[in-house]
Amino acid sequence: MCGIVGLFAKSAEVEERLGAQLGAMLAQMADRGPDSAGLAVYRDPAPPGATKLSLFSEDPEEDWAAVARELDPRHDGEVAVHASHAVLVVDADAPTAQALVRERRPDLRVMSAGERIEIFKEMGDPRRFVERFALAEMQGTHGLGHTRMATESRVTTQASHPFSTGLDLCLVHNGSLSNHNRLRAELRREGIEFQTDNDTEVAAGYLTWRLREGASLDEALRGCLRDLDGFYTFLVGTADGFAVLRDPIACKPAVLAETDDWVAMASEYRAIAVLPGAEEAEVWEPEPARIYSWERAAV
Repeated sequence: MCGIVGLFAKSAEVEERLGAQLGAMLAQMADRGPDSAGLAVYRDPAPPGATKLSLFSEDPEEDWAAVARELDPRHDGEVAVHASHAVLVVDADAPTAQALVRERRPDLRVMSAGERIEIFKEMGDPRRFVERFALAEMQGTHGLGHTRMATESRVTTQASHPFSTGLDLCLVHNGSLSNHNRLRAELRREGIEFQTDNDTEVAAGYLTWRLREGASLDEALRGCLRDLDGFYTFLVGTADGFAVLRDPIACKPAVLAETDDWVAMASEYRAIAVLPGAEEAEVWEPEPARIYSWERAAV
């Protein structure tokens, strides 16, 4: 099953309410994925030369201010804490910032790194996730979320979606890949690192590798049609927008909708119906093997 949602703001009013609207969409998909939920939101860019990290700790009493100073002694200790996660900005490039976490706090998990991306995910009822992470208070330019029904790997926070394997890049997935084990081994030889045995992380790693090798996002997604076996609906987030791709058979559900104020994607229309202005939106089912994308610079 699993449920996917995405929202791209085309107006300041939607940006101000992005988290609340995404939370309402996620709640509608709770019965499609009752095991866990996750959200990627793009907002508040880090200063030039710095990196924004989303970190997860299993310790509910984690001292995040102390973590910030461990990673950067000059840090003022100001950290945005969201339940079991925290977002902090490190005055270093992304490879250095992530290496510092591995060296000084190997018990923490880097959920995302980049300029704009923040990722939060956790086990349990998606409706509880919406409340626990206070999504209603979040603003942003665009975001995507996922509710999971675990089939190919066990239920853990790390195995929940979204997966980020590259800077400001993340992916959520409904479906199943049949060649992910072989592809994971090939990507590891190319230097792509994985934290779980989830097939969706392999798809994210594949996109990271293709982009690193110089492909555009469109070219990387077209490569998925050639190199990924299985059935899938992908929603891919980047610093500037998101893209949707279904496999050539397109047996997994997907709906797109657009108004003058927003673009929305979901596994079912009921998640879009909660958005203001949904009754006036252009609504359609994305075609198999066709890439749909929106970017901030284009609106």
